[in-house]
Amino acid sequence: MYTVQLSKLIEKMNLENVTPEIDIRHIKLCQPDVNRPALQLAGFFDYFDSERVQVIGHVEYAYMQKMEKDHGHGIMSRLMDYKVPCIVFCRNIEVAPELIQMATEKGVPILRTAKTTSSFMAEVIRWLNVELAPRISIHGVLVDVYGEGILIMGESGIGKSEAALELIKRGHRLVTDDVVEIKKVSDDTLIGTAPDITRHFIELRGIGIIDVKTLFGVESVKNTQSIDLVIKLEEWNKDQEYDRLGLEEQYTEFLGNKVVCHSIPIRPGRNLAIICESAAVNYRQKKMGYNAAQELYNRVTNNLMKKAKQDED
Repeated sequence: MYTVQLSKLIEKMNLENVTPEIDIRHIKLCQPDVNRPALQLAGFFDYFDSERVQVIGHVEYAYMQKMEKDHGHGIMSRLMDYKVPCIVFCRNIEVAPELIQMATEKGVPILRTAKTTSSFMAEVIRWLNVELAPRISIHGVLVDVYGEGILIMGESGIGKSEAALELIKRGHRLVTDDVVEIKKVSDDTLIGTAPDITRHFIELRGIGIIDVKTLFGVESVKNTQSIDLVIKLEEWNKDQEYDRLGLEEQYTEFLGNKVVCHSIPIRPGRNLAIICESAAVNYRQKKMGYNAAQELYNRVTNNLMKKAKQDED
């Protein structure tokens, strides 16, 4: 199970910590969802998911204001006894000093934000889904080509980094070389990033390590990119059959998500950068509803039918 430090959430969402005495360095979040403790404030704690971030909005605060003071403190004390990771008050709601003291004693951080409850929850859930997403690391190169994330794979030394370098010179952007960290942020989306150590670096055999950001500028790199298309480079084999029409899509799978995959045979003289660009544009055309292979197939079929009709006449 992946976790994220509470301090990282505070920094990302620009939250105010009203309990600074609490050491938050050991507090980690492991659930991407959040909870508005409406039923818990009413005293119903069955099936309470205490590992979630607890969010107090205008409705919850108004309900707390109508509760008798001793009863309200008792409910909040019971809520904090579950060792929730934190309680966030939205709309800059004033937190009672008694509540701050209670939270400090029980070691439950109380945070505050000026954002509305709904917008804050949506933003936190989206961010946590990315941070806590299942992930793997694979060997490859990820490049942003015309807005499409192209993952170039193949054996070591086959020319992945050289192809990426040529694409960068043609105005496209590098995400990562050699190691690609893939996160599954949804059933449809895979996000690729670079390890912190190798970010913006490319290894070229015979030359060594080059810093793409320094050599080509900040417009030549990107930190994250969705993975839309996989190109597998492989040595040319004259005895192997290669797809020449592309009527049927081939797929490869990462973390349960299928991604369109093309196997490209490598021979001397083939321009890999142009092939990658063409694959990206063709993929975009298919997403927009135009399939060149299907168009050719329809033309051939219509021509054969036309000739057959002429022969009958």
